[in-house]
Amino acid sequence: MIRRFVQCSALAALVGLGACADALVVDNPNQGATDKVLATPADAEALIGTYYKRWFQGVYPGQPGMEGRLNVWSFLNFSSLANNCQNTSYPFGGSNITNSPGNPCNGEHENLYFTLAEVNRVASSLLGRMDGGMTLGSVARDARARSFAEFLRGMSLGYIALMHDSAAVMSATTAAQDPGSLVGHVEVMDSAYAALQRAIDEATPATATASDGFPLPTAWLPSNTVMSAAEFIKLIRSYRARLRANVVRTPTEAAAIDWAEVIADATAGITADHNVVTGTATGGTSSYSWRQQYNSFSTWHQMTPFIIGMADNSGSYAAWINAPLGDRGAGNVGFFMVTPDLRFPQGGTRAAQQADMVISSCETADTKCKRYFFNQPTGDDQFGGVGWGWSNYAFARFRSWHVRGDAGTARVGKTPIMMLAEMDLLRAEGLIKQAVPDYAAAGALINKTRTAGMAAVPSGGPIVATGGGLPAITVFDATSVVPGGADCVPKVPTNGIAGGGTIACGNMFEALKWEKRIETGFTHYLSWYLDGRRWGDLAEGTPLFLPVPYRDWQARDKPSNLIYHTGVGVGVAPNSAAAVGTYGW
Repeated sequence: MIRRFVQCSALAALVGLGACADALVVDNPNQGATDKVLATPADAEALIGTYYKRWFQGVYPGQPGMEGRLNVWSFLNFSSLANNCQNTSYPFGGSNITNSPGNPCNGEHENLYFTLAEVNRVASSLLGRMDGGMTLGSVARDARARSFAEFLRGMSLGYIALMHDSAAVMSATTAAQDPGSLVGHVEVMDSAYAALQRAIDEATPATATASDGFPLPTAWLPSNTVMSAAEFIKLIRSYRARLRANVVRTPTEAAAIDWAEVIADATAGITADHNVVTGTATGGTSSYSWRQQYNSFSTWHQMTPFIIGMADNSGSYAAWINAPLGDRGAGNVGFFMVTPDLRFPQGGTRAAQQADMVISSCETADTKCKRYFFNQPTGDDQFGGVGWGWSNYAFARFRSWHVRGDAGTARVGKTPIMMLAEMDLLRAEGLIKQAVPDYAAAGALINKTRTAGMAAVPSGGPIVATGGGLPAITVFDATSVVPGGADCVPKVPTNGIAGGGTIACGNMFEALKWEKRIETGFTHYLSWYLDGRRWGDLAEGTPLFLPVPYRDWQARDKPSNLIYHTGVGVGVAPNSAAAVGTYGW
């Protein structure tokens, strides 16, 4: 299929061109110039080796990207800026994912879809060439390339299925000019699982590690872990566990998750935090929307109290939840709390908390912060926006990487993108949700980060929080509240927006959710949004997925009346907005 586009902006968005003339004839946007870039085995191998970086740019682009908007929607961040359409995406405001031609947020919501479609197309084309007889020179080298290409196919299809309701699935047999038919996200994800299994199968035989096979070249998947076949398989299984748990849109759908498969993959997955090495030459750089960070007198980031307030034992959160939504933060009063959770600043006054965790203490290269969060210097929390967004607190856990990286250059160096705690807590959730719950085994996994305290990291380094330092859960069931008495963490609210709400100590599953939020916040793409969607913790009306971008409809010659939106309002897809959730918001 060949189409003529006159609009330069539409063409550039569809095929990734940096510039274009007034009128050009181009191939289908999902096709790519495969005959040219895969002309020789050397060209093919060189190209596929760059495509994890391309995947990374699709998921973690800085701008344009969806993280700014959806982190605000999931209470992981609050910003009053229009950048990334953050200030049009507040919860409770009835905003949606608008898919109309020319809408100002379009770049954010189509970037992942088109970039990962390109990754899928290129990886599939390489596999098609190899199926047709092309070899890279040895059995081991072929197996390595096949495994990596299938990994890219699984990762690209998987992340599209996480976010969009449908997409095209390219395979090794898809013709170069075939745009593919749109299928539902469940079918797309099934294809992702199958691709990831083929990636594992290709990496498993001993022949894959012989001679010039595994480990992967460092430039292919930049990490401080040597990607031997065994380590690569662990990473693949960890990603598959993440995808299996997070593809569902509602708690009702979550009831059908195959938790045995999630548990198996998470158990066989990473055994330590997985880092990527960011940098312009080694796998993509990150901007502010991936890991929102405090900047003096900035309007980019602060932590709204909705979730972090569950750690409070001063009474501030109870009073905040009891007030009507419009009265919270009235007069631009920042939220202050006191908590025994060591990942937050300690002290009974704002001054004491500011002294406990000073942001400059972790602004040298490759340095751990004492706490995951800190109490901003007085005056730096002068933000705009709605009152319930106001808070004294900002995220600091990866401050050193954000401002100095490994060796002095901001956001260049190793940084975690998948935490071992995520795998532990997925296993714990599966153990609770399986047909016959194993609460004791789940509790042991929850307690790993819940009870961890202050330690020198690395050995001989600064004393920093490695977990919450909270009392261990010792009663393992579905109903008993967590220990701590009046100082329990977490305290969960009811009637979360109308006022008159109350708080009460959470049960073991709420403790799991608390650990998952605090240990994975800002570590990977939309961590709080994806978990909140599955748990039913998003605010009423929050969009649950993204539509097929209107440009893809146009490229497929679909009529404009089929273009749709998600969330609330006119022209939205059915069942595309969250219902009132667990906490009454």
